[in-house]
Amino acid sequence: MDQNTITEILNRPISRELLERDLTRLAYVAKDGTPRSVPIAFTWNGSEIVLCTSTNAPKLHALRANPAVALTIDTEVHPPKILLVRGTAELDVVDGIPDEYLQMNGSYEMTPEQRVEWEAEVRSLYDGMVRIVVTPTWVKLIDFETTLPSAVEELAARRAARQSA
Repeated sequence: MDQNTITEILNRPISRELLERDLTRLAYVAKDGTPRSVPIAFTWNGSEIVLCTSTNAPKLHALRANPAVALTIDTEVHPPKILLVRGTAELDVVDGIPDEYLQMNGSYEMTPEQRVEWEAEVRSLYDGMVRIVVTPTWVKLIDFETTLPSAVEELAARRAARQSA
């Protein structure tokens, strides 16, 4: 998929809305060769999806061996809005807490006092983290109004062809 198409899809209003959410599901292949899908907080910086994790997270070994990932960002209402993203994970080990980690957790409802306590707890727990940076190489937006899953699009085209015959 070319970069202009990726940018066009990611700049659609529904995509922008989804990229402002807190949670994605990260899919990758574990070291034992089996698939994994884990919920993880994220932030969108305008060109990359950034996830943060502890330096001892098992997924890091798998991502170093095979950095190909897929992400799903969706809503819980019907019909769902779904943004599917594929890319390659780049791992960036950082000292302390990355700004993105504090940002991505900033939309949870906390009082100012709870936020101060939460941040102090985070800073006391982690001496460093790993930023998992995903640059989209393929995207698909499904909103069930203007876009559908490709298999459903194919079925609708077949039905239309039958009806016009």
